[in-house]
Amino acid sequence: MKYLKQHFKTSRFLVGVLSLGLAISCTDLEIEETDSRQSPDFQGVGDVDLFIDGIYNSLNGIIGNQADFFALSEVTTDAALVPTRGSDWGDNGIWRQLHQHDWRTDHQYITNTFNQWNQTQFAASQALSDLSSPNEVQRAQASFLRALGVFFVLDNFGQVPIRDPEASLLDNPEVITGQEAVDYIISDLNTAIAGLPTLGPGSGVGTATSDHARASKAAARYLLAKVLLNKHIYVGGEPATADMQQIIELVDAIDADGYGIEDDYFDIFRNELDDETIWFIPTSVGNRIWNGLHYNSAPEIAGGGWNGFATLAEYYDMFEGDPNVNTPGSGQEERRGFVPTEGLAAGSFEGSSDSNDDGFADGSNIGFGFLVGQQYDYDGTPLNDRGGNPLTFKRQFTDGNGNVSLINNSETTGIRVQKYNARYGGFVEHEIFFRYSDAYLMKAEAMFRAGQDPTAMMNVLRGLREATPFTSVTEQDILDERGRELYAEFWRRNDMIRFGQYTRGWELKADSQIGNENRNLFPIPASQIILNPNLTQNPGY
Repeated sequence: MKYLKQHFKTSRFLVGVLSLGLAISCTDLEIEETDSRQSPDFQGVGDVDLFIDGIYNSLNGIIGNQADFFALSEVTTDAALVPTRGSDWGDNGIWRQLHQHDWRTDHQYITNTFNQWNQTQFAASQALSDLSSPNEVQRAQASFLRALGVFFVLDNFGQVPIRDPEASLLDNPEVITGQEAVDYIISDLNTAIAGLPTLGPGSGVGTATSDHARASKAAARYLLAKVLLNKHIYVGGEPATADMQQIIELVDAIDADGYGIEDDYFDIFRNELDDETIWFIPTSVGNRIWNGLHYNSAPEIAGGGWNGFATLAEYYDMFEGDPNVNTPGSGQEERRGFVPTEGLAAGSFEGSSDSNDDGFADGSNIGFGFLVGQQYDYDGTPLNDRGGNPLTFKRQFTDGNGNVSLINNSETTGIRVQKYNARYGGFVEHEIFFRYSDAYLMKAEAMFRAGQDPTAMMNVLRGLREATPFTSVTEQDILDERGRELYAEFWRRNDMIRFGQYTRGWELKADSQIGNENRNLFPIPASQIILNPNLTQNPGY
């Protein structure tokens, strides 16, 4: 299974990158000094539709991966960490550095993320070039993709290298920051909203060829709302009331397209029709399932889980219910999920057949949400770890001497997270990237920041999630509610920065990094600083 894990990650990424067909490969699109050409090779994109398909395909590797962008978004927060268990997941400390905020300028996952999103935005610029002659729909799709790439580079690194595809390859790309970068993104998104199709929920959702695997007006409005919500982080100052009002209007427009909150939380993350999905990526969800499960968590599958990712007890404790028990009926809210203690009934979840044709038997008796305590087999028999001890996922991360630590952990430390579930297929290609409940909570936050009371609105969501209603709402309540609703969906770092909590302390974070505001941005990779002198290293690196 270790080989399968690595093969899955690598092949997905390579397919995505190769499919772009970029004319130039390095992130800031520089050439070697020995290249004497004075004019660009670029003559326009021949088949714009096919080229845009390639950009979308490249997102499969970016979003489906467990490293790179996902790791930067989740493992650097209080929501996820990857302890070293014996020699497994050591990887020269690359995972521990992220959680402890002790990364360097040459960290592989930081470099990869910088490269991937810059490649996305540059490829989109190639499609948008007048030499490519895009039609209105192609221009809208490429504008959305360029905005997406520029947004994530700005959000993670604070500065974005921009190259005109028609410019000389000897010219260093200009770098945009702050208000200029925000205006650049907003301009592209306004173009996208004008030209993209209106697409309501349920139109082909559930298949990798669905319309919802490409952007719609709703997706562009969602991204514009996300940009406006974080705008004050990029340009300085306080959230502008006009921006907050625009967010409310954007979410109302998404609502008018028919999107809504799904009642059954974990059904959202199946490969089926729903009202939540605004945009999904047709990439395998295998990394979201197997990277946190123990080797014996699915005994019907050879090799079982990969036994890596877990979450902090303090994150789990944001959810209602007994902190030490998460079995059915233990008083927890729906989003915390449950650990099944009884075996599956005959024929439940397609029995043991492989209905998804992905090589894994459906019907695994793996729980939903947060897995803590004793885990159980297909028939309800308690499972054991590889040493024959009860397979019990524990709240704390401790070494062999009982000390809290990120190294020398046992096989069973850490609460595990299962949002997508193996009982519906181990590698189904349907990972949600934009969904309505996030937009709904963005609207609630915008109301709060504009001086309005979002309590009733947030209680609609909490009622559907079987959680106790708020009597009033504070800023902390909004952040916590986003944490409960959107865990493992790429937004925790972004949210914590916006609420001023990314630099606070949490379990197993390096004491030396607590309060270090410089960590709100990742470093510009050292290799890119050398290639493009218009880039400047972020403070603190």
